[in-house]
Amino acid sequence: MATPTIGFIGLGLMGGNMAECLQNNGFDLVVLGRNKVSVAKTVARGAVAVATPKELAEASDIIMICVTTSEVVESLVFGNDGIMAGIKEGTTLIDFGTSIPASTRKIGAALVDKGAGMLDAPLGRTPAHAKDGLLNIMAAGDIETYKKMKPILDVLGENVFHLGALGSGHVTKLINNFMGMTTVVTMSQAFAVAGRAGVDRQQLFDIMSTGPSNSPFMQFAKKYAVDGVSDLGFSIANASKDVGYFLAMVEEMGTRAEIAEGTSANLQAALDAGLGDGNVPEIFDFFLNHER
Repeated sequence: MATPTIGFIGLGLMGGNMAECLQNNGFDLVVLGRNKVSVAKTVARGAVAVATPKELAEASDIIMICVTTSEVVESLVFGNDGIMAGIKEGTTLIDFGTSIPASTRKIGAALVDKGAGMLDAPLGRTPAHAKDGLLNIMAAGDIETYKKMKPILDVLGENVFHLGALGSGHVTKLINNFMGMTTVVTMSQAFAVAGRAGVDRQQLFDIMSTGPSNSPFMQFAKKYAVDGVSDLGFSIANASKDVGYFLAMVEEMGTRAEIAEGTSANLQAALDAGLGDGNVPEIFDFFLNHER
């Protein structure tokens, strides 16, 4: 079977490194992205750049999207000169971003009418892992579509999971991010309270990290609150978006998630204070300096 042509949309830190990984493994790419430098790099490695999602779809056997929001994904799919206008029968669309599951299922249903398939496949780990093909990939969708795409997902991921029906990957990712961001926000506030109370933050960490509260997310919070190092690589703005998506998903289920509501409110307050571009552990500054 001939090597498929992959259309890749979204060449930010994560997407750009994923594209490079695919190219290093012999795949021909058609690309579309706002980052001109990243687009130029993929073109220098042999990719073809196009101007619209429709052109990309017409030239691709597989379409991969790695962008920030459900709104952007829907605009790429349904917009003027969008993917839906150019997609070929038998094509598979893979959404690697963190999206609202209901939006994912809507897109999947529209693709079925075009004779195309879809996987939602949100990611774990970092852009450095993406470059080396070592991502965690939480894929979901029709099992036959998954089996067809699995060899390519294995190029990008060290750990590739199939989580069930379309949308299940995004459900899992949102739960994962709710838990992770809540841990960072909680631990950052704990360090701020310690500082306000005159308790040494390093000592607090030494005590808490010897017990079950210890986790990689605690380590990230400690690095900033104690050592002044901000290296989580995930912004307060993105965290706020993802927890907001989690709350929208829970509301659609007819229930509430009060803990997530608290996390969301704190992230939004930090956004309103102008900290949105900072990594999530930097919310410590907001907690330390915030006055009622």
